[in-house]
Amino acid sequence: MLDGHFDYGNGYHGPAYLNPHQLFRYPSTIWRLAQDLLDLVPDTVTGAAEVVAGPATGGALLAHTIAGLLDSRRSLSHPPCSFAPFEKNGKAPVLRPFYRQLVRGRQVLIADDVRNTGQMVARCADLIREAGGTVVAVLCICDRLEAITDPGAPVYALVEYPAPPNYPADSCPLCAAGRAITRF
Repeated sequence: MLDGHFDYGNGYHGPAYLNPHQLFRYPSTIWRLAQDLLDLVPDTVTGAAEVVAGPATGGALLAHTIAGLLDSRRSLSHPPCSFAPFEKNGKAPVLRPFYRQLVRGRQVLIADDVRNTGQMVARCADLIREAGGTVVAVLCICDRLEAITDPGAPVYALVEYPAPPNYPADSCPLCAAGRAITRF
């Protein structure tokens, strides 16, 4: 967790930044966190999942890990779980045509590393629905409890961290106080 003045790149600023990318340096760490996260999710949800999708970069890495772990927990006669990454088009997620076809008519889990405002997850959920899929749940490592949007599905988090508030960039008190954006 870093303190400062952060531009989250989604129209919001805030005084704290959780850097999930440190977790992804070691695949075994994400593998263990993903297992713990799956242990929190009801079997009815994980059993229904046919595809796990996640936004670039951390969400996609987590989604890929979760898809593999779901298969390792299932009978060999169960159809394998698929993976669908969202790509970035500027700041917005996109689902390439191949993956739009993959999610059509399927039950989809969305995975993301950190849920800040929830806008990214909500956009991803909308893309799944537009493609004809059903979002059964959202999984995240850390939920900052600052979501301003609803993904329309249950959210399961390994950790809930009530971080300091986010502010719309145009009314950010840190900007008004002249505090420079923190760079790292």
